[in-house]
Amino acid sequence: MKIIPTIMSGGAGARLWPISRETHPKPFMKLADGASLLQHAFLRAAALTNVDHILTITNRELFFKTEDEYRELDRADIECTYLLEPAGRDTAAATAIATLHVQQVFGDDAIIVLFPADHMIRDVVAFCEAAAKAIDLAQRGRLVTFGITPEYAETGYGYIEADGSEVVRFVEKPDSARAREYLASGRFYWNSGMFCFSARTMVGLMEKHSPEILEACRKSILSSERSPVTSGTKLEIDRELFAKVPKNSIDYAVLEKADNVAVVGCDIGWSDIGSWNALGDLITPDASGNRSNGDTVLVGTENCLIHSTGRLVGAVGVKDLVIVESPDAVLVAHKDSVQNVKQLFSHLKENGHAAHSLHRTVHRPWGTYTVLEEGERFKIKRIEVKPGASLSLQMHHHRSEHWVVVSGTAKVVNGDRELILTTNESTYIPCGNKHRLENPGIMQLVMIEVQSGDYLGEDDIVRFEDVYGRS
Repeated sequence: MKIIPTIMSGGAGARLWPISRETHPKPFMKLADGASLLQHAFLRAAALTNVDHILTITNRELFFKTEDEYRELDRADIECTYLLEPAGRDTAAATAIATLHVQQVFGDDAIIVLFPADHMIRDVVAFCEAAAKAIDLAQRGRLVTFGITPEYAETGYGYIEADGSEVVRFVEKPDSARAREYLASGRFYWNSGMFCFSARTMVGLMEKHSPEILEACRKSILSSERSPVTSGTKLEIDRELFAKVPKNSIDYAVLEKADNVAVVGCDIGWSDIGSWNALGDLITPDASGNRSNGDTVLVGTENCLIHSTGRLVGAVGVKDLVIVESPDAVLVAHKDSVQNVKQLFSHLKENGHAAHSLHRTVHRPWGTYTVLEEGERFKIKRIEVKPGASLSLQMHHHRSEHWVVVSGTAKVVNGDRELILTTNESTYIPCGNKHRLENPGIMQLVMIEVQSGDYLGEDDIVRFEDVYGRS
C-alpha cells in the first residue's frame, strides 16, 4: 500500500495582510521558530509512516519558491511531485487532479492524505496517530475527514456532527447560540479541511456526484507537461482545459453528498491560522498579555499582538491592538476587527495598489529583488542571483539600467558584448539593448540596479530566451 501525503498550497491569505500577499501567500509566512507554514506541512507529511513521496498542488507562479522552501529542509530521502495549476479552481478541482495523478502513477489502492499547507498542527505525534486511524478506514473504502475536538464555541468554522466514527451531517458556520449548543452536546467536531481516501474511492465518488469536474480535470491532466526538477517532477496543468473545470469546493461537490464518510476525531493542536489573533495564539504572552515577535518595545501596553519583520515597533499606553510591520506597509487593527483585514486587502486590490500582490522583496526563479527606493523616473533595486542561475535574455523599451556588483561574480550579456564583473565593477545597459545577467560562481551574486526612464513597470520586459519557460 502506497501512502501519498498531498499538500494543497495557495490562496492569498487576505486576512494576514500585510505579510501575506498574492505572490507571497500565507503558506510562506515564517513563524517564530523560523520555519514557514509550508515547511511545517512538509515535515508533518514526511513524519507519516512509510512515506517517501510527497505531492504538492500549487499555483504555477509559486513553484520555484515552493521548491526553495523544500530545499531548505534538506530531505533528499523524499521525492516530490508538483501539480502546477495555471489558476485556482477551488478544492474540488485540486482534489480531482491529485487523485487522478496518484491513480495513474501508484494505482487504485494508493492512499491519499490531503491537507492544506496553511494550517498549523502543534502535536505531530497525535496527528500521525490520527492519520493511521484514517488510513485504516480509507483502506476499507471510506472517505475520511479529520474532526477537531472543539475547545470553545467558535463561529468561524464549519462543524461535523458525528455518531462515533460515522458522519451524521456537515454544518455551516453557526451563530454564537448554536455554536454553544454544538459544544455542549459533545457530538460535534470542527471541520479541519483534512481528508484521507483511496484513489479508487475518490474517483468513484466524483464519477457519481461531480462527473463534470472529474472529466474536465482528467482532460487537463492528460494534456499536462511533465518535466524533471531538482527534487522530483513537475506537471504543468494545461491552461485552456483547466479553465473549463467547474469551480467548487470538495465539501459541496462530494463530502456532503457521499454516504460513506467517516470521521476521525482528534486533539492535535490544530489551527487554521485564519487571522492575526489565531497566529498570535502560537506565541507565549508576557505578564501583560502581549504577544510579540521581532524587535518590539512595549510600555503600558496590554493584550496586544505586535509583529515586526525588521524595524523596531514601539507601543505606549494601548491595549487590544494588532500591529504588524512589514518593509512597505503597517497594519493597525483592533483585535475584535481582525477578520475585516480581508476587506482592507480587497480595497487595495480593487484600487490597483501593488501592496495587495507584491512585497518590497519579490521572489523570482533565479533569486530575489528588493526595491530600495523609487521616485519620478528612477528606481533602485538590490538583486540577488542564486549560484548557477540566470535571468532571461531581455530588453526594455522605456528604461536604461546601470548594474553595480556588490559581491560575487556576474556574467553579463550587454548588446553584442559578454562581460565578467566582480565586486565594485559595473556596466551600463542602454534602453533597447538585449541583456542578460548570470551567476557563474558558487556564491550568491548581489548587485545594485539603478533604473532610469519614462516607465519603470515590471511589465516593460521583452524576453527572448528564458530557462524558466517565461519567454
